[in-house]
Amino acid sequence: MARYVRIEEFGGPGVLSIVHDEQPQAGRGEVRVRVHTAGLNPVDYKIFHGGPAAVRYEAVPPCGNGNDFAGVIDELGDGVSGFQIGDAVFGGKRMQAQADFVVVDASRVLPKPAALSFEQAGALDIAGRAAWASVASLGLSADDTVLISAAAGGVGVLAGQLALRTGATVVGTASPANHGFLRGLGVIPVAYGDGLVDRVRAAAPVVTAALDYNGTATIDAALELGVPGGRINTIAARGHRAGAGITEVGGQAADIDDLRALSALIASGEIVLPIDRVFPLEQVQGAYRHLMAGHLRGKVVLATR
Repeated sequence: MARYVRIEEFGGPGVLSIVHDEQPQAGRGEVRVRVHTAGLNPVDYKIFHGGPAAVRYEAVPPCGNGNDFAGVIDELGDGVSGFQIGDAVFGGKRMQAQADFVVVDASRVLPKPAALSFEQAGALDIAGRAAWASVASLGLSADDTVLISAAAGGVGVLAGQLALRTGATVVGTASPANHGFLRGLGVIPVAYGDGLVDRVRAAAPVVTAALDYNGTATIDAALELGVPGGRINTIAARGHRAGAGITEVGGQAADIDDLRALSALIASGEIVLPIDRVFPLEQVQGAYRHLMAGHLRGKVVLATR
């Protein structure tokens, strides 16, 4: 028997339960992964709360939960080449990842670099793709100063470092507890809340671009700072300030080779991916409450072993 996180009905974290069922079997072209870690993402709780995200991903309770995973292949389906039983891999499978086992098309997993921890690999699929694609969408250069919200969070911490690699100056919003950490990465930290525009102006008189991973306040501040709408990208407040030309490029615009390149950068130490906290699978409700409380440094992960 195997454990699975299941959404029993729409609502808060209390709708998540641990159920037991038969182990799934790998079909043709698929691999079965014995999951070691499964990352949490804000889109997960948007799905299990119901509403637009649930409609978008066709979530109908009772159903599985989570997307990101890392583990070891323990079964190969017919026709699979390039992998062997025992290979450490990572990837994503929507609403199925938080489980002891996940069956996924072999083309959707990547070998885990040896220097990449299972915790990091299991947290990478959604956040990594979103950070890579959204930073690339703005065509940043050394002439840019970019405002990044939630700069210590799961997507923002990766995006800030990717933006720095373009030569851009990065100003990042974060809670004061994370300011020292961001400075260590080369990001200029500013606090959230009222007076944000004044604090950003004091840190960087001219802002030329913005990446929003937090919500409407970032978009409003960027526009007030004179950033053209076409140089603002959001994945957290889609549809806000419609007509301003704001783009909404997310992880769907990144492919598996982009994720491979990012994983190599993290494994080499060129980019840091901190793990805020690891919860056992049985504490999935508490893990989401921790995620939803915000002010995190990096990613929250479930451990299945």
